[in-house]
Amino acid sequence: MASIRTVSTPSQPVGPERTGRPTLEQVAARAGVSRATVSRVVNRTASVDPHLVDVVSRAIRELDYVPNQAARALMTRRSSTVALVAAESEARFFGDPFFAGIVRGASQELSDAGMHLVISMARSADDLDRVGSFVRGGHVDGVLVISEHDSVDVLGHLGQAGVPVVMGGRPLSDHPEVAYVDHDNRAGGALAARRLREVGRTRVGTIAGPQDMSAGVDRLAGFRDELGRDFDPLLVAEGDFTTASGAEAVDALLEQHPDVDALFVASDAMALGAISRLRDRGRRVPEDVAVVGFDDADVAAVASPPLTTVRQRTTVQGRLMAQLLLLRLGLPVARPLPEIAADPEARRVVLDVDLVVRSTA
Repeated sequence: MASIRTVSTPSQPVGPERTGRPTLEQVAARAGVSRATVSRVVNRTASVDPHLVDVVSRAIRELDYVPNQAARALMTRRSSTVALVAAESEARFFGDPFFAGIVRGASQELSDAGMHLVISMARSADDLDRVGSFVRGGHVDGVLVISEHDSVDVLGHLGQAGVPVVMGGRPLSDHPEVAYVDHDNRAGGALAARRLREVGRTRVGTIAGPQDMSAGVDRLAGFRDELGRDFDPLLVAEGDFTTASGAEAVDALLEQHPDVDALFVASDAMALGAISRLRDRGRRVPEDVAVVGFDDADVAAVASPPLTTVRQRTTVQGRLMAQLLLLRLGLPVARPLPEIAADPEARRVVLDVDLVVRSTA
């Protein structure tokens, strides 16, 4: 049975007798310190004596005090809020494991720092205007951007908004003010091509990602470079990182090139769609067509057959994005990851990838 502790003083009633929301002054009276000291503790000022932090924190808990965020924002010129902006539809954003990993990592770091995360989609010029107005209006302290497309110039709209911006993935064009965290997509494409050659395949095609995104461009470039003179541009189909597009790309390739015996598919979601369609068309995986995906999403290990794929660490990527942003806001990072600890001023962080060999290749 949980213990119940009651605390009261003649000068400050607690519990049901207290009416209204506890104030900063009431916390100061309970702790026996000045209002200014309580304000510094609430706003995490580094210079406050640790003993006073403990005393004030105890008073805050006892009174169940919740800081007035509007007043705090006026004092600190901060909202304690970060926006994550994705140039994607809601259906793709909430259905793709890649985005779930980014959000999981970023929200973990921001929560530890006492920050809130809001998510916004930006698929059109009107969306960009809306998001830009929101950011410029002082509602957020910084922005994380993921899934940039050529047709949706998110960084162009937000790069001059007066807040730090950190990108997930290599920006399509140079923005010196924007830091980014990416995976070595080019090396990943090369790993996939190398594996398919090692298992003896000679008609090696690819279902590439969108060529208006840096991940799609870089993965195809690495695949092409590794194959060298064996690369056949006719054995390239393009998808949009969705399961349905993987299936449609298989149809397009096999209609023109039925002798394809291997596929590098630039995302696991597309690879699952491709394998399903290959099965529908009477092709066995890997006996007739070997397949390598990209992501190592949770579903890859339990697919039928289990998917050989290039692993990227999306949760770590999300954590690093948030840590870079916190540093640019002048806020402490409790547990800096090695890439940040080695260079807190880093503007570009590129994570290694590796091949996970399973049954499809």
